[in-house]
Amino acid sequence: MFWCRNFIKISTATKAKSPITTNLVLTSLSHFSTANQPPVAAQPSGLGPTKADEKPRVVVLGSGWAGSRLMKGLDPKLYDIVCVSPRNHMVFTPLLASTCVGTLEFRSVAEPISRIQPSISSAPGSYFFLANCTAVNTETHEVHCETVTEGDQTSEAWKYKISYDKLVIASGAQASTFGIHGVKEHAVFLREVHHAQAIRRKLLLNLMLSDVPGISEEEKRRLLHCVVVGGGPTGVEFSGELSDFIRSDVHQRYTHVKDYIHVTLIEANDILSSFDDRLRHYAIKQLTKSGVRLVRGTVKDVRPENVILSDGSEVPYGLLVWSTGVGPSPFVNSLRLPKSPGGRIGIDEWLRVPTAQDVFSIGDCSGFLESTGKPVLPALAQVAERQGKYLADLLNKIGKEGGGHANRAKALDFGDPFEYKHLGSMATVGRFKALVDLRQSKEAKGVSLAGFFSWFIWRSAYLTRVVSWRNRFYVVINWLTTSVFGRDISRL
Repeated sequence: MFWCRNFIKISTATKAKSPITTNLVLTSLSHFSTANQPPVAAQPSGLGPTKADEKPRVVVLGSGWAGSRLMKGLDPKLYDIVCVSPRNHMVFTPLLASTCVGTLEFRSVAEPISRIQPSISSAPGSYFFLANCTAVNTETHEVHCETVTEGDQTSEAWKYKISYDKLVIASGAQASTFGIHGVKEHAVFLREVHHAQAIRRKLLLNLMLSDVPGISEEEKRRLLHCVVVGGGPTGVEFSGELSDFIRSDVHQRYTHVKDYIHVTLIEANDILSSFDDRLRHYAIKQLTKSGVRLVRGTVKDVRPENVILSDGSEVPYGLLVWSTGVGPSPFVNSLRLPKSPGGRIGIDEWLRVPTAQDVFSIGDCSGFLESTGKPVLPALAQVAERQGKYLADLLNKIGKEGGGHANRAKALDFGDPFEYKHLGSMATVGRFKALVDLRQSKEAKGVSLAGFFSWFIWRSAYLTRVVSWRNRFYVVINWLTTSVFGRDISRL
């Protein structure tokens, strides 16, 4: 046939082609084969040093109160801003306890970094990297990073380096366990959104398990016993929120087990020790009226189903929340930088690390060196926020004076040093009651209030401090929804 004769001609012509053509075809195909390829040298990854005609780069380690306030205040016209953090949002920690029991939704207390500093998601040289910083080289002005991975199905962590002109370490602190056995394995902390999610799921799971037919009275009481260790503001506020949840929602929706659920608050010393004595006594009275049992003691050991106190007594629990303060993280301990009392990164009056050029540190991970004559500031949100604002103004000043690039700010006058003035403390104790202490110190004179009016002040103050109007709207809607329909008890 005609088409068959043409096919034979084409085949013959192809066979007649020179070896050069064949080699060209094979060479082209070899680009798609990795087996025959010679090994390619690993290319350097990360962000290299900035050039003289480029904007200087500020690298911020952390997205907490200090780092977020710093990035919000930095001028993107002066700097490229790079944030390295294991979370892409800031947590409004004063309202975190409310999310554990459904008073607020989790998104109401989380503010994306891209909303705090829009240039991170829009400017060509500004980035956010979901990663942990593993090392800092102050001589080469580089930070070593490793991507965050979760679960067994994720890819291997990618390691890279980022060069900086100015480095701000705002990596925060970690919950203190004081070396007590079993805390990390069995207790839940209350510092991040995923902690609040774990508390909420565990609490609702125990409520449903305790209603299973055939369960013993002893096991039911253990499952529904919530133990909080730590009598600071976080521990007291969580206890108050939990007691409100029990009285307002559990008694109505879990009537079969309402008489078994209890809350115990364990504190080694006095609860709310930074508050006025009158306010502390008021808090103890209100918590006791709400059904919270107060135990004064020191935890010696934590086991899967009970806590052992120093006097040998055992406290069974179904949910254990640990809120005993914070201490330096392993990353901070690993840095070869001067340390302040307590193991924090040592800083001077301008929040600089004096032994490392172009390195600053703010927030819970930093503290004044003894040589400054200043005390180490408490690990509070208002301290971190004020430090972030001060350092943003200082870096903007340095950038305007031409000292933004590496090793360019040595001869500049940094101006007035950082000064902290305490604005007071607030804490809610449940049942529409709160404490407001506006004194600068425990010994100073000032305004201290307790009761419903203080609760109104507490809510109003925190509503104004929520970072964005978006989240303020969420918080108000959540409060109104809770007051009308009760708390959401879905276990999602």
